[in-house]
Amino acid sequence: MNRWRSFAMAVLIAMVIFLPAPGTWAQGRDPLEPVGDAGQVVLPAAALIMTYAHGDDDGTAQFIKAFALAQFVTGALKLTIDSRRPNGGEFSFPSGHTASAFAGAAFLHRRYGWRYGGPAYMLATVVGISRITSNNHWPGDVLAGAAIGIGANWILTTGYQPHGASIAPAIIGESPGLAIALAF
Repeated sequence: MNRWRSFAMAVLIAMVIFLPAPGTWAQGRDPLEPVGDAGQVVLPAAALIMTYAHGDDDGTAQFIKAFALAQFVTGALKLTIDSRRPNGGEFSFPSGHTASAFAGAAFLHRRYGWRYGGPAYMLATVVGISRITSNNHWPGDVLAGAAIGIGANWILTTGYQPHGASIAPAIIGESPGLAIALAF
């Protein structure tokens, strides 16, 4: 199965598990709100599914640490700042939904590249937009949540290096040759 198909399958599995049934969507509710509610879980779930699909135990550990850091920072800021939401609720800053979605997207990007990261960032952006259009967050709350989710992964996630060997042309000094790398 190619990588795009693997990513799409991971997202679909997570959506089936976590997306609410259309009959449960409240009338008068912003139509994007349920998508945002599901996306905050779907993207992190897809990230974990992808570590399993790659047999990537190091990636699983890195994701758990980065996701936990993003959640900790988000929770600490919510309790410390306690700003009002556009709908009058409490704990607006930063957006936890957005931090969670972008933590999943940024992990997929940092660990497995843009092939997974690009679509994941698009889905995470929809989560952020849903938080604004549903009147749950201000744009600054969403931007801060995205920065937290991305930042945690830039700190704690490294690129995936599958086990195996690679050979590449190299020039050492003025002499051509081959560089051989073994990963184990």
